[in-house]
Amino acid sequence: MADAKVTPWHPVDGTPEKKKVALGTSIGATIETYDFIGFGTAAALYFNQVFFPASDPLSGTLLSFATLGIGFAVRPLGGIVGGYLGDKIGRKPVLVGSLLLMGIATVLIGVLPTYQQVGVWAGILLVAVRVVQGLAFGAEWGGAILMSFEHAPWRRRGLYTGITQAGFPVGLLLANLAFLVSVPLGDQWAWRVPFLLSVVLIVVGIVIRLKIEESPEFEELKEEGEIAKNPLLEVLRDDWRTVLRAFCLRITETAGYAVTVTFMLSYLASEKLADRSVSLTGLMLAAGLGIAATTSWGALTDRVGRRPVYLLGTAITLLWGFPLFLLVNTGTAAWIVVAFVVSYAVCQNSLAGVQGAWFSELFATKTRTTGASLAYQLSAVVSGFTPLLATALYASLGWAGPAALLSGYGLLGLLAALITQETWGRNERERVAELEQASRTETITYERGAAQ
Repeated sequence: MADAKVTPWHPVDGTPEKKKVALGTSIGATIETYDFIGFGTAAALYFNQVFFPASDPLSGTLLSFATLGIGFAVRPLGGIVGGYLGDKIGRKPVLVGSLLLMGIATVLIGVLPTYQQVGVWAGILLVAVRVVQGLAFGAEWGGAILMSFEHAPWRRRGLYTGITQAGFPVGLLLANLAFLVSVPLGDQWAWRVPFLLSVVLIVVGIVIRLKIEESPEFEELKEEGEIAKNPLLEVLRDDWRTVLRAFCLRITETAGYAVTVTFMLSYLASEKLADRSVSLTGLMLAAGLGIAATTSWGALTDRVGRRPVYLLGTAITLLWGFPLFLLVNTGTAAWIVVAFVVSYAVCQNSLAGVQGAWFSELFATKTRTTGASLAYQLSAVVSGFTPLLATALYASLGWAGPAALLSGYGLLGLLAALITQETWGRNERERVAELEQASRTETITYERGAAQ
């Protein structure tokens, strides 16, 4: 469209709206994470009794985590649809649509009947709305990250995508704060109120996202007629190896979170190592620190490259499995808080802070949303069922089972990082520095000429 509005920009400096876009996508990510992760907290603390028979607690926990996993299992489909539409019609429509869909599903969870009220239909309805949540969340990430990435200046894309990624710990913090505050309401309302409160966040998020301008790189592709005819087919044909590498990279972060947070909440409660207030307080502190940590890890990649930071994060995760459980098994509140902080602010955030920029740079602009989303969301299938797997391993091997599982995920990510290309190494940084200098010289020359 020749008359489409395109924000004046230069990739060296980014667009004038880069900060607004980063903040807007971060707020949207906050809201969607509040909705999606809130389900994980509720599944660990309430759903085994609310939506499934209370006669067999272990079976109820397994069914609760299985329902949690279903939402992760459909995320690749949401990523495929959202990525395809993001590369065909634009990043912005996907952002607005996914947020609206997520909001409707989340509010519906807050009004669902319980097992005592409708029997097995309670679990069926829970699964149905969880599927909708999974589709919406799957479509969300690629659009949000790509908007921030493509508006950002070259030398600070790690920082700006890190800001977007920081929306996830904010959402985690708010979700667990809501569950902590709602504890005095009793088991009937303690899990409903956090989901019902989501309606306020959704309205705010929709208003903000409607004001964000479309990605300038997508607008350029559209003007030049270079939009991919079938971005999914092109990615699977040309970049399947990259998708596989990114898939393995992502598993360490997302499946590691499933062990260290989602399963850990259930483990602490079932073993009576900590009450809900201690667990949620530890997780909230970790999430609060994670806001700055995620952004800082992303900014660090702008200085040293994407791969070194990822190698560090995966190596720490590999070594953390057994010390983590040794700490929480003490039953000491302080050590449990430390365990959550290291697991989240160091292990998880060091990886999440890198993914936005690194995954985006691994794919061409015209298939970027599809490729990054596909790799990112396929790993969600593994992470979604990780709490179920960790519970089964614990039942047969004790705490050493989930500890070894976490270390195994760390090893997989470490190996994947070693064989994935560096996209922001010293040569790339030096070339962009030269372009920055040339751009500044050109600007000074133009301003002097205009003054004369």
